[in-house]
Parts: sequence; structure tokens; C-alpha cells
Amino acid sequence: PADPDPPDPVSRNAPAALLRAGVAALVLGEVAVACRTGARALAAVRTSGPDALLPQALEHLAYAELRAGLHAGARAHALEGLHAARRTGQPNSSVHLHAVLALAASVEGPAEACAAHCDAALAGAGPHGLAQPATLATWARARADLAAGRSEEAAARLGPLVRPGPRQGHFAARMLAVPCYVEAAVLAGRGAEEAGELRAAVAEFAGWTARTADPQAPAQLARCHALLATAEEADARYAEALAHHDRAGGHFERARTQLLYGQWLRRRRRTREARTPLRDALVAFQRCSARAWAERAGGELRAAGEPVGVVRDAGGGAFSALTPQQQRIARCVTEGATNREIALRLSLSPRTVDHHLRNVFAALGIRSRTELARLLGPEGP
Repeated sequence: PADPDPPDPVSRNAPAALLRAGVAALVLGEVAVACRTGARALAAVRTSGPDALLPQALEHLAYAELRAGLHAGARAHALEGLHAARRTGQPNSSVHLHAVLALAASVEGPAEACAAHCDAALAGAGPHGLAQPATLATWARARADLAAGRSEEAAARLGPLVRPGPRQGHFAARMLAVPCYVEAAVLAGRGAEEAGELRAAVAEFAGWTARTADPQAPAQLARCHALLATAEEADARYAEALAHHDRAGGHFERARTQLLYGQWLRRRRRTREARTPLRDALVAFQRCSARAWAERAGGELRAAGEPVGVVRDAGGGAFSALTPQQQRIARCVTEGATNREIALRLSLSPRTVDHHLRNVFAALGIRSRTELARLLGPEGP
């Protein structure tokens, strides 16, 4: 006799269906939807399997988180995915996950981690014809070059990915690299030499922006226009980009625009005006734990005449730059006190303690209470 209650094929294949839905959301630029769907897909795989889908679920969620600017979460999920891919014998998934980790490291660092993941991704992508991770890894290395001020190297890496031709990057990823290419080429002084290619790339990016729902695309497009604009038009273009960032959210991309705007102002001897966007960029990069980018912003800010502590030096010099209230809170943390205990001890609200503690983390270039305790323990300041 027929089964009176056959299993629902949609429910049975829910993890795979959710993974496909997440990929579709990313292609459309619905980044927030992709994050939510990716989280549901991962939960479904963890609950009902199959275990072979775990690396793919973690990869897609991590990539969506990268697009959303959630770099720490992306790094954690991609690392777990890499371990799962190795455990289940899926070398191609490992290649994709190395590319995701390279992108995360191009924001958070260190540079050695970015290079190692890029090398691993490219070594595995070539023999198996995996164009997407190859494109992502090359973009990641170029973005790390930009963070370090190596714009010439970044432009050389990105040019073949975004220009028409046989070496063009993967269709689903190459447009994402266009803003970095324009930035690298202009900072490397190629604006006049490659004006036609740059404008063609921006025109294609503009077409993609009109079709995608990616919230960062309009701001990135305005930033590209600002980089290529005349001196008379650039101010308005940067203001347009920052207005788009306000609507889109995302500290890292906004900080990149502020850094470029401040750099542009400083090079036109508008030094006093340059300090505000450069200062805002520095703080935002520190909050994102984007240390190499913070160093670049700090260098520009020092060049604009404002003293800045060394971002990597989270020792006594940085500690002395904290406000007295921040120093007291930091010392309480090293003693093991919770935010509520600190609030009672210092007659503050827990919300105020949390606000101060975030600023302490940003100022010292760290991300956790454990790092703070290690830094300011018995051997610290």
C-alpha cells in the first residue's frame, strides 16, 4: 500500500534548498537576506545533515558575512568550514574557504595570513579550473597591497580581473573588485595613462550597480567617480558617496571613502579640512580591527599635522592616551570584573561602561577582554 503520509521533498531537502536560496540572494545583491538564509542553512545542516554539506554551508555564510562587513564572523565560520572540508575530504571546498579567509585577512590582517591563504587558494584553483576562488584570492591580495600603500602592485593584480579579455575574473566576483582597481590605479598615478580603461570599468560597474541590490554599490560607485573627478567636482562626489554610506551602513567601506577623501584634501593643501575624515577613518578602522588600514589612515593623519599613536603599539604609550575613566575601566577588566561589577564600582551605568570599553578596544587595537588582560596584566602598564 502507498505511504499515507509521504515525506515532504521540500522539507527533506531543506538544507540544499536553503543553500541555493542563499546563493541566489548573493547574486542579486540581497546581502542581508543572504546572511539570514545562510544562517538558516547552516542550522539545518547541523541539525539534519548531511555532514558533507557543512563546508559549503559555512563557506556561503562566511562569504555573505564578508559582503555585509562582518569580517570577524566570516573568519570564524570560514575556519570552521576549512576544518570540515579537510575532515570530509573536499579539497575544492578547501580552496574556496582559503579564498574567503584571504579576503577576511585583507581587512583584519595580518598580512602573512592573507598571503598564506591566497597562496593556498591559487595553488588549488589553478589545477581544477576554479575561477571564482582564484578571482577572490587575487582581489584579497590586492586589497592587502592597498592597505599597505602598495597601490602599483594592487593595480597590476586587479587590471586583468576587471578588463575585458581572456584573463578576466569570474563573472560573479569581478565587479566587486572594480572599486579597488580604480582606487589602486588612481593612487598609483595611472589615472591619465589608463583613463579610458578606468572609465570603461566604472561604466560597467555603474550598470551592475543599477541591477544589484547590494547596499554598498551606490557608495562605491560614487567613490569611483570622486577618484576620477576634476578638482572642482571631487568634493561633491565624495559627499555623495558618504551620503550613500550613511544609508547603507558598514563601517569598513565608509572608512575607506573617508580615508581617500582626507588623502585628497591633504594633497591639495587643505590640511585642516583633511583631519576630520582621516580621524574618523582611523577610529572606524580600529573598531573593525582593520589594523593595516588603520596604520595607513594614521600615517595620513600624521602627515596632516595631527599626532597619532602607533596603531600596533598597544603598550604603555597607547594606554597613557586613554582617558582617566577609560584607564580605570581597563584596569577593572584586568582584575576580572564584569561590566555590571565595574558599573557598581565606578558609579556608572553598564551601558556607559560598555561604551567606554569599546573605545578602549579601538584605541589599543584589540578585540577582546582576554587581549586587554594580557596587555595590561602584571607585566603591562
